[in-house]
Amino acid sequence: MKKTILTSLSLMAALILTSCGSQRKETVSVEIFNEGLRYCESTYSYEGGILIANFGSTQLDPLNTEGKGYIVRYKDGASEVLIPADGNLSGPRGMYLRDGRLFICDVNKIVVYNLSNREEAPRVIALPEGEAFVNDLAAEGNSLYASVTNTGHIFRLDITDPAQPGEPELWLEIAGPNGLVIRDGAMYVACYSPDGQARSEHVIYRIADLQNPVAEPFVTVPGQYDGIAFSGDGKSLYVTNWAPAGISRIDMQTREITPVELPLEQPLIGPADMTVAEGKIYVPDLPNSRVVIFEE
Repeated sequence: MKKTILTSLSLMAALILTSCGSQRKETVSVEIFNEGLRYCESTYSYEGGILIANFGSTQLDPLNTEGKGYIVRYKDGASEVLIPADGNLSGPRGMYLRDGRLFICDVNKIVVYNLSNREEAPRVIALPEGEAFVNDLAAEGNSLYASVTNTGHIFRLDITDPAQPGEPELWLEIAGPNGLVIRDGAMYVACYSPDGQARSEHVIYRIADLQNPVAEPFVTVPGQYDGIAFSGDGKSLYVTNWAPAGISRIDMQTREITPVELPLEQPLIGPADMTVAEGKIYVPDLPNSRVVIFEE
């Protein structure tokens, strides 16, 4: 394990949470991890720490084909490269792990690594032509769902055997699907406009029945939503937004949105696919090549 530089801001701030008409304040400390990161878009819980997906590209280009993408493992102030830049990844984004197989969204495909045997060549699952912005993954049972932002498609794959996943099949169409999360049999989708202009349809959707999918708005405030994750107690949803850049908390009962205020000397620019794990929230700030870490 390689010890890393963990820059602590040593600042405290009020996190304002609104519930049932009253306000309470929680102080949170914020840390920044940035060593060895290059355009990090996604995080994923892994063995008591997190995985961080990096483009590694010369410039910030989510559709690059440079093959410089890599995955960093971070835990307790230390990091290592779990998957090096082996030419198979260019713009790695959302991840999902089952039975030692790590599924990674990457531009127009899903790349599957066997973490039990890293010398094994990864399996590549190609998406149909034109599906250029494969973004996030979430699973329920033996079905893995993959969002494609540029076409508005969500695909479903059979992962009964993760070593031999099925072919992607179109499951649902929705405006700009980006982040995905599933809890209690329902999927929540954070939507993002590929052209950068948030419209009325770019909101947070809920799909209550995955067998008969119908997308219904859960939060109707338009945004450039990216990451989405449940709080540890399941009572709230956290979402990241590029316009305006920030993080918000959505009360699952009232659906009220409350911005999360963080004491950052350099403001967030592009908060992306976050992870909530072990009482902490890990938010990759893509253009700034850093992960912002704070307690729930």
